[in-house]
Amino acid sequence: MTNVKRCWVFVLGAVLFQIWLTGPGIAEVVDRIVAEVNNEIITMSELQMMVKTIAAQSGMKPKDAESRAMQLQMLNSLIDRKLAKAEAKRRGITVSPKELDEALSRFKQRSNIPNDEALAKALSQEGISFKEFKQQIADQMTQDRLLTVTVGSKTTVSDAEVRRLYDQRFKQGGSQIHLVSVKMPFPPGASQEQKSEMNRKADALIKMTKQGESMTAAASKLGLNATDLGFVSQGDLDPRLAEYLEKLKPKEVAPIETPEGYQLIQLAGRRSGEARPFEEVAPEIRRMLMEQEMQKHFGEWVKTLREKAHIKIML
Repeated sequence: MTNVKRCWVFVLGAVLFQIWLTGPGIAEVVDRIVAEVNNEIITMSELQMMVKTIAAQSGMKPKDAESRAMQLQMLNSLIDRKLAKAEAKRRGITVSPKELDEALSRFKQRSNIPNDEALAKALSQEGISFKEFKQQIADQMTQDRLLTVTVGSKTTVSDAEVRRLYDQRFKQGGSQIHLVSVKMPFPPGASQEQKSEMNRKADALIKMTKQGESMTAAASKLGLNATDLGFVSQGDLDPRLAEYLEKLKPKEVAPIETPEGYQLIQLAGRRSGEARPFEEVAPEIRRMLMEQEMQKHFGEWVKTLREKAHIKIML
């Protein structure tokens, strides 16, 4: 495929891929236990899911991601997650159904998804059930609360740090870009012919947009769904992706290939963003810096859990 094969692979971050990259792995694997963590186990399928996720996010070659050293690193990350989840349960940290519903509503609003039915349809195309997705949101909320309880009091951010980041990233304002996305995942256990067919379909969609067809209409004709992501600040994107999109002309489509399939992103338009006053953006900057610092302390705290745990690695 002339267009897709020449594309770059980028870290797209939460703006484009969060709901897709955290789902179950695409490839079928023969399950076996690769680690014991106290009374719980981690299976090969869980590890493979993480391998594919990290490879897609980082642009890493699949062979590199599947190396023993990388698998061991990812397995240790899964062990840390198991320990943190068990500790949250021990402390009675929970998320109520009402809180979960409110979080899902905010997610749908940010993602321009009108209702649960549309969200469930988008998730099903990625092999994720609505129930699984809700559990992922609940788990993340639980871990965020555990983080606040365990290390929140140890974390401080000075006014000088807030001002410094404002001067670096917010003082000059910035441009915003309007993005429309089409996700084209490979079917589970896809054959080379199925991948080639997806390749041809991606080429066809790009050709239709070049001939003046809208991204949404072209996707519909090919049996695909286009998602309007609205205007996104370029400062919120991964720097490599922002640099790539900066080179696109309005209405041009960027093909991105990952181990899971193709992502087609259209630059629907641009607009200038005005600089926000320091007083307005300071609370947001402080919260962001606090989260970064808490994550550092949280990593150190999880190490203490490992020292007390029964861990057996069988990779």
